[in-house]
Amino acid sequence: MHDLRKKIFESGKTVSKKARSRQQSAQASPASSRGGSRATSRQASEDEDSSDYDYEDSLASSIITEDGDETGPTPPSELLHNNIVDLLDQKRDSGQDREVKLTAYTELIRHHPDAEEIEGQMNELIPMLLKSARGRRTPQGTLWALKALMVTILTTGAENIHDRVYPTLKTVCQDSDYEEGFTSAIKIAAIKAMGISTMCGGGSATAAEELLDFLIDIIASDGHLIDAADDGPVVAAALSTWGFVASGLDDLEEQSTQALEAFTEQLESADVDVQVAAGSNIALVLEAAREFEEETGDSWNMRYDEEGLLRRLNTLTRESSKSISKRDKKQLHASFKSVVTSLEHGKGPGYSTARRFASNPHTGGNKADFNEDFQEYGYRQKLRIQNISIVIDTWSLAARVGMLKSILGGGLASHYLNNPVVRDLLSGARTEYLSAPPKEKSGRTGYGKKSQRGVSD
Repeated sequence: MHDLRKKIFESGKTVSKKARSRQQSAQASPASSRGGSRATSRQASEDEDSSDYDYEDSLASSIITEDGDETGPTPPSELLHNNIVDLLDQKRDSGQDREVKLTAYTELIRHHPDAEEIEGQMNELIPMLLKSARGRRTPQGTLWALKALMVTILTTGAENIHDRVYPTLKTVCQDSDYEEGFTSAIKIAAIKAMGISTMCGGGSATAAEELLDFLIDIIASDGHLIDAADDGPVVAAALSTWGFVASGLDDLEEQSTQALEAFTEQLESADVDVQVAAGSNIALVLEAAREFEEETGDSWNMRYDEEGLLRRLNTLTRESSKSISKRDKKQLHASFKSVVTSLEHGKGPGYSTARRFASNPHTGGNKADFNEDFQEYGYRQKLRIQNISIVIDTWSLAARVGMLKSILGGGLASHYLNNPVVRDLLSGARTEYLSAPPKEKSGRTGYGKKSQRGVSD
């Protein structure tokens, strides 16, 4: 099995089954021509710069003695080693003991990724995490086992792990015999874990397409397919995971018509998060179609009512229902304004078409001297990590940032700086320094030349 992540970031392309067939035909005939979680995008105001996510890593790494005295800083690698040893020792563990150990392990590697330490124990860790996810000793234990599995795969980028974990994850996602109050959270974690496994655990392009189809079935059935009927957070998780996995495929033509139909239906959802996620995926699909046409000269055979879709999206930018909270209404308006701008102007998320003076008239001269010297504000969504600002200028990049944020939380900064897997997922993005970097790191970050979809070629 080929590693999907490698195919994306080394070759720059992951080709669908239909595209592969088209390429084979072209080779045979040389003359032939050739859419839970809060939304990941937020429209900035016209008057100030936007930084959607601002991460500073902070997790105490000192340990406390039995007398309550600090023994001083303990290296995170040593803490992680001791934690893994403790986690693998399951003798006389109660369900609550298991939950505490899984929580400690997950939180530690969220903030202090150490692939080398984990890789040495993978043959024992993965079976143990899968057993904990299946065992249901406590619902919290199941949930934390899934979270632990996600951060383990994200930290190591373990190849050939997908086939080992995917069947269990799909079973957990489809099961419904969980303690009341935990079913939704467990299903959400399992859905996201399937996406992480596919993208970062050695999943192939075929595996990605199969997962996209499964997620579309969940979305189109309003969650009924996995016994989560009309469960907004579960459907929203399926939508965000679809966007995350789809961001790794170069050609989405085969999925486009069915996907747009499912996403358009979800625009009518009573759950604002579902509506916003559906809108983001619509923009992602149409962005991919637009880029494919620009790069190849060919158009996708995509069937949808473009005018009707734009009318509905524009209506959502002015939604005034009293049943929606003021906060959700603001989120809805901003998100769909971003989607509409993207479709009408061929831009990525959070693009502002408002104009300002390209030069500052207060430094000399008067307004009349500047005439039409204006420029648009442009992209306003940014991910800030220490003194680095990453411009989120494609919907595929926004999908990845949103997924990483939901899994790593405040540990995203540490993973970006120290974890090649996460850095690969965000490679190719345009970055800016907020202050002068060290001399050896001056200029561009070196994480890859910017490309249209946030993926390095």
